[in-house]
Amino acid sequence: MTRLRLATRGDIPEIQDLIAVSVRSLSRGLYTPAQAEAALVHVFGVDSQLIADQTYYVIDEGAGLLAAGGWSARRTLYGGDQVLREPDALLNPVGMTARIRAFFVHPDWTRRGFARRIFAECESAAKARGFNAFELVATLPGEPLYRSLGFRPIEPVSISLPDDLSLPCVRMHRSIISPS
Repeated sequence: MTRLRLATRGDIPEIQDLIAVSVRSLSRGLYTPAQAEAALVHVFGVDSQLIADQTYYVIDEGAGLLAAGGWSARRTLYGGDQVLREPDALLNPVGMTARIRAFFVHPDWTRRGFARRIFAECESAAKARGFNAFELVATLPGEPLYRSLGFRPIEPVSISLPDDLSLPCVRMHRSIISPS
């Protein structure tokens, strides 16, 4: 049986493993192996601030993590601890958008609604904190999911990586839906 719960610091090694297997598998055909490996070192990773803020969730089944993802009331749009260079300021929910961050699903468990389940939890929590919209930077493998959740593209984004590599992504936006 699967369980959605808040991530803890103790989950960090397993989240890192989930990120690596997810990126290496689900990026095939959309990013080169060199892009995926460089992104794993320089962009993708755990943002421990999300765990400290209690806005990062995991789905487990007892034998391991199946999916992870979260939201943030902070300025950063993407990236793990290795990307952050300065304090990550809190956003004011009035007139500012919350962030959807770091969704990863184990390749053996895709298309089972886990990312949607995490997103529903994020939406509920962000709405309760007063936010009325989300923004994110979607990877190419994640863009179809976010479109299906009602996100609209704003602009293409290219994340610079070492060795003259870049990671094409899409900045996206979505209103937070009020329950009827």
